[in-house]
Amino acid sequence: MSRPPVLYVWPSFRWDKVMTRASLSRRELVRNGFIGLSAAALAGISPSLFAAAADDDGELVPFIDPQPIDPKRAMLKWEELRDWITPEKQFFAVSHYGAGKVNLADWKLKIGGHVEKPVDLSLDQIKARPATTFAATLECSGNGSTAGFMGAVGNARWTGTSLAALLAECGLKPEATEIAFWGADRGKETIRTKSYEQNFARTLKLAEMKDAILAWEMNGKPLPASHGAPLRLVVPGWYGIAWVKWLTWIEVRDRPLMNRFTARDYVTVRGERDGNDIEYKETAVGPMQVKSLVGRITRRDNGTLHVTGAAWSRAKIQKVELRVDNSPWFEVDLAPQQDANPADGRAWTFWSYDWKTPMPGEHTIVSRATDAAGRVQPEADDDFIKLKQTYWEANQQYPRQIKV
Repeated sequence: MSRPPVLYVWPSFRWDKVMTRASLSRRELVRNGFIGLSAAALAGISPSLFAAAADDDGELVPFIDPQPIDPKRAMLKWEELRDWITPEKQFFAVSHYGAGKVNLADWKLKIGGHVEKPVDLSLDQIKARPATTFAATLECSGNGSTAGFMGAVGNARWTGTSLAALLAECGLKPEATEIAFWGADRGKETIRTKSYEQNFARTLKLAEMKDAILAWEMNGKPLPASHGAPLRLVVPGWYGIAWVKWLTWIEVRDRPLMNRFTARDYVTVRGERDGNDIEYKETAVGPMQVKSLVGRITRRDNGTLHVTGAAWSRAKIQKVELRVDNSPWFEVDLAPQQDANPADGRAWTFWSYDWKTPMPGEHTIVSRATDAAGRVQPEADDDFIKLKQTYWEANQQYPRQIKV
């Protein structure tokens, strides 16, 4: 169902304060492995982390702050996550005007605007071009806005052809500055008191599309209808709003497109301090913010708690750190990225930690990620989150609670 064409402004989001036990003593920190932790000290790490290996299939330790997931929506259930590729039934999908109506028998992709050679291409003609397959993480830009909306993210293998190569063949005219991507999904918008039929559209600058592909497969199968069949845009490192589904028209433009989804909606309002003053700025939702999450905790036969999670950003994840209760931050192990170039940062990174001697009682566990560009996942009371007035791009640290 389409939302009204207005800018949503929510109060600054802050996670509820969590109860933690008294600060751990240094002796406890050393005994529990929170000080002097190194990769070599972590034993028994499974290369696949979430894989169902027999020695890693311990008893699930439930969180005592469960996520209230809507059973009617496809959402990632973190406590069930065991595979690097997200199960299709848990892979979220969003549409603003309902699913696009596409007649596959006569569907064609139109490429026009400020190009030398406009074309109309059938799906077979597109699939006949050089293809590439890579894994990339897709995250809804509203993911993390509430405790019940933490599963709108997933990882999949996408197959398609280079957008940049296709546009180069069409020949961009000198005045070309941005590319608009139009989907088949359509609805009404009220603009200056009048109602207009509008197709969904988002744009990219020329420099932003170099890694984008036009994808027709997801995990080796034709795109599902909910994910934009027969063709969708895949933009690694960008929030899902840029991954236009049910693609029908690529328009090369000489000026910015100012529709609901580029100018009025999906605009983040964030305050920036200048001494005692705060200046609020509006920025378009686009590249993903650095983020991580504690996803799953299991108890092995020897009593060790195996803590696992995921981290992602628009750049390679450099490190993930963990804090238990009031311990200092300590670095945890990162798993190799499967079927992906570990330097490209397209797909999420799994991480793990073996907590060998957990103390009985309630504990709060939280992770933070740092990417190759030096971006660090902020706390909820950091100005980057506290002064954000809209719900998009919520990448604050997310504490989880367990009872041992």
